[in-house]
Amino acid sequence: MNKISFVFIIFLITSCVSSKKYNQLSGSFQECEQNVQSLKEQNQILKVQNTVLQGKIETLLKEVSQFSVKLDETSKNLEGSTSNNKQLKLVNTELENQLKTLKAGSSEEIANLMEKLQQAQTDLQKREDILRSAQTELEQRSQRLKELELALQQKDDAVKQLRQKVMDALLGFNNKGLTIQEKNGKVYVSLDEQLLFKTGQWEVDPKGQQALSKLAEVLEQNPDINVLIEGHTDHVPMRGTGSVKDNWDLSVMRATAVTRILLKNKGIEPKRITSAGRGEFFPLDEDKTPAARQKNRRTEIILTPRLDEIFRILENN
Repeated sequence: MNKISFVFIIFLITSCVSSKKYNQLSGSFQECEQNVQSLKEQNQILKVQNTVLQGKIETLLKEVSQFSVKLDETSKNLEGSTSNNKQLKLVNTELENQLKTLKAGSSEEIANLMEKLQQAQTDLQKREDILRSAQTELEQRSQRLKELELALQQKDDAVKQLRQKVMDALLGFNNKGLTIQEKNGKVYVSLDEQLLFKTGQWEVDPKGQQALSKLAEVLEQNPDINVLIEGHTDHVPMRGTGSVKDNWDLSVMRATAVTRILLKNKGIEPKRITSAGRGEFFPLDEDKTPAARQKNRRTEIILTPRLDEIFRILENN
């Protein structure tokens, strides 16, 4: 009995994975977009610094050019003015010294600026590489998110189509102890005790066998549907002396009996079906009235589309 409950708990946990992973993927996608925007802003700052450095270099080169022109003019004046030759030579020497000093200082400053410019360009290239990498990752995450959304939509569509197929197949049993509803991405087919069993028994009545045979045809045509069969009883204790001693045993035997009826259809793989006894511990109605007890005595067949494609997308994330 513990092994059966464990299988059911594992199944319930698995059916909730897609919503949690989907929310995690959406949050990761938003964080990546913020990182890309931050990198773009830093990239723009580096470009502005690069422009400022290039402007300083051009200014220094202009100053060097102006001193060269001035020196040339002085030399020409020196050649045409012998009376002031000595003075001009002194001026020329002074200008040459100033020019050398300026060139030496300018060369060192230009070298420093060039080094900074080169470093800025290297940093810019690295950030652009990071930005391209982030954009690629963003595109990949966006694609996986779209694939996940499409897979979830396809699953929802499959559940709606399955519900309609089951309703069409069991149309003749409506208002005769049969209810069909869609809930949490699954189709629940609930059959009252009066449709399947006599009180305290687990042999399926002919009318119930007919309904289960029609349901089996739907399951045969939809091989991607997993099936969970749960037997439920009311709260009144069953005190048996044979193989069925209490409500636990009765719920298990009823779920197993329904499973055997469905598997008479050889087109259904047995590994698709899980049987479980739930006893009296999951009532639809908590009241202790005869009407409530009758409602709680039921067998639920829970149909779930396989989530292989959704799990594949989540594993690749």
